[in-house]
Amino acid sequence: MAGLINFEDEEEVKEYLENMSVEFSFQCYKEKDPDGCHRLADYLEGVKRNFDEAAKVLKENCEKNQHSESCYKLGIYYVTGKGGLPADLKAAYSCFLKSCEKGGKKSIEACHNIGLLAHDGQANYNEKSNASLARDYYSKACDAGFVPSCFNLSTIYLQGASGVPKDMSRALEYSLKACDLGHTWACANASRMYKLGDGVEKNEAKAEALKNKAMSLHKEQQMGSTSLTFGE
Repeated sequence: MAGLINFEDEEEVKEYLENMSVEFSFQCYKEKDPDGCHRLADYLEGVKRNFDEAAKVLKENCEKNQHSESCYKLGIYYVTGKGGLPADLKAAYSCFLKSCEKGGKKSIEACHNIGLLAHDGQANYNEKSNASLARDYYSKACDAGFVPSCFNLSTIYLQGASGVPKDMSRALEYSLKACDLGHTWACANASRMYKLGDGVEKNEAKAEALKNKAMSLHKEQQMGSTSLTFGE
């Protein structure tokens, strides 16, 4: 059984973790492997709980190597001011933009986050909401099946905003897509549109079916959260 770690042996686990540190450091600094640098940052964050050092590795790996996952995580650090970095939404936006455009495991979430920051406005240079830019990045994430982006798109078209006129047919389109992907409130909104004939021909049967789906999803979510509660 050589090679297996006895996780009940504290010394063996400690040695194993130290070997991981050496391996990831070698990959990053000697082999110049961007993926190795990201693994090192994950190790520093998750095992060592050394967020300052993790931030340094992420920053270099994002800025120098344009590593998508490192840029995404660095963006999260800037949002919260983690790892000794200042809370800086404009810097976070820049990181998310690199991750979104590069592609990768976290690129879709990065595109969604650009949408959020553009919509909110605080990361924009004039600090005003840019709904059309938010729409573009929400669309990119929604096209990849990211549910929150589909729902946010539906609300932009439902309410209308500067640069994005109110469009009930598109609001319904994205509400239905988000509903199909399991978003409770999207189902509820689509149900209401069919019930009132708001931007679509009235259809009581579809309204009722969507209402029932919203209720079913809500019940599933409640059961899921309850099942993870301990100590009661």
